[in-house]
Amino acid sequence: MGSMDGPTPTTENGRTARTNTTCNGNKQQQKIQSDDGFDLSVVAADKENEVFRKGKPGLLPLEVGTRVMCRWRDGKFHPVKVIERRKMVSAGPNDYEYYVHYTEFNRRLDEWVKLEQLDLDSVEADVDEKVEDKATSLKMTRHQKRKIDETHVEGHEELDAASLREHEEFTKVKNIATIELGRYEIETWYFSPFPPEYNDSLKLYFCEFCLNFMKRKEQLQRHMRKCDLKHPPGDEIYRSGTLSMFEVDGKKNKVYGQNLCYLAKLFLDHKTLYYDVDLFLFYVLCECDDRGCHMVGYFSKEKHSEESYNLACILTLPPYQRKGYGKFLIAFSYELSKKEGKVGTPERPLSDLGMLSYKGYWTRVLLEILKKHKSNISIKELSDMTAIKADEILSTLQSLELIQYRKGQHAICADPKVLDRHLKAAGRGGLEVDVSKLIWTPYKEQG
Repeated sequence: MGSMDGPTPTTENGRTARTNTTCNGNKQQQKIQSDDGFDLSVVAADKENEVFRKGKPGLLPLEVGTRVMCRWRDGKFHPVKVIERRKMVSAGPNDYEYYVHYTEFNRRLDEWVKLEQLDLDSVEADVDEKVEDKATSLKMTRHQKRKIDETHVEGHEELDAASLREHEEFTKVKNIATIELGRYEIETWYFSPFPPEYNDSLKLYFCEFCLNFMKRKEQLQRHMRKCDLKHPPGDEIYRSGTLSMFEVDGKKNKVYGQNLCYLAKLFLDHKTLYYDVDLFLFYVLCECDDRGCHMVGYFSKEKHSEESYNLACILTLPPYQRKGYGKFLIAFSYELSKKEGKVGTPERPLSDLGMLSYKGYWTRVLLEILKKHKSNISIKELSDMTAIKADEILSTLQSLELIQYRKGQHAICADPKVLDRHLKAAGRGGLEVDVSKLIWTPYKEQG
């Protein structure tokens, strides 16, 4: 993988960046497909290079905030808003590139585009943002949203409206386009506040074991000859088949914890980047082979939480999504809570997608217990069995209409046919945690 030869563009606020990466060798690259199976990462050659320069005289360069139609990777035009622009070095007065947000899609698909991709006849004047956002959101089919919104939980979304605006302004342009991690090359989704010396890097190279990151492939190759790690720097607490989980103490492995946060921020929009990782434990899930243990995803949790949080942040890396690992990580966090002998809950507030993931987990776990449990069972008993908080059990069962209020008490109605219908609707539960393979001592008991 390398960048195409050409001038290095600069943004008007002084940041530098480059675009247009190509893939060489055997690297695997993440791809998105449209509803009809068209590979969106492949741009049709001839038609894509048509230039739309019919706009009004004096229109160029386009101003930040301009709304226009842009040809996307699927070969079709989609509405975008210009977020930033940068002038190509040693180019003509109108030779700009534009960083655009596709208003139909998640911010993770924002990208730099060339003028040729824009239909200047479609440039709009002032548009009521609320009206437009509502209209464009209606254009997406449920299938399109499922394709774009990969299943993962965005963490630490504790921002009020003012902080959210400030956050979006500061992080509006992705600073790193791609990363190399092991055998995968991955397109990033969001801004991550790497140290300033990495601001001019189109691509970063991560050691997949210690998570140190470098600007050049040659640096990574030299590093790999010296790095003696073949797994995350922590205690292996779970091994089942090729899956392994490592517990990494942020205080004992501070650099690894910080590097993990930098990496995770590239794929989590509103995650708060904690530089002080001493207070956290990181649970890193790996796929293992004869080359070592390769990171799949992770979740973090506070060592001491007064709110009974058993999970602070969770991520499945893009190459490993849609394989049940996210559900596995959620289930694993509850197995740790059971070992601790207390109920647990994810850190609040959750994103909409995060809440959906958790409701799915709570639903499957509770339905499976009710299906097997023939006699009456109370919400307190369910909480003791599952480590799920009582109020979350109650709200989940109420949403399934499995709760009746009789004589001043909540009663669970567990008709087998109703349970089977709900179980079928809940779908697969993902990979199961084999509790017999979990060898772990809670942090408070580790001395």
